[in-house]
Amino acid sequence: MPTYNFENTETGEITQEIMKISERDEYLENNPHLKSVMLSAPGTVKATGDRTKPPGGFKEVLSKISEANPTSALAGDYGHKDHKSVTTRNIVQKHREKAGGNISE
Repeated sequence: MPTYNFENTETGEITQEIMKISERDEYLENNPHLKSVMLSAPGTVKATGDRTKPPGGFKEVLSKISEANPTSALAGDYGHKDHKSVTTRNIVQKHREKAGGNISE
């Protein structure tokens, strides 16, 4: 159930109430001294999802992109994790930093 914020127009006090959406209008009708207020932006992320992790199918796409660009930052997260690939990325990164980051991919 959603949480609603109500401001008492007589005292200025703000309270929070948890109720069904269908109960909100009736609650406001029964309490004319209250008005609904929004203190923050409503949450838009699903409660079951993690917005920092891409879905499985997209991970495959990121993996293919990182294979095509083995020296990119993306390759560090989604590229091959074998010893040769990691060593190559580290060496390339070391030389980039030594050259001042002016080496293009």
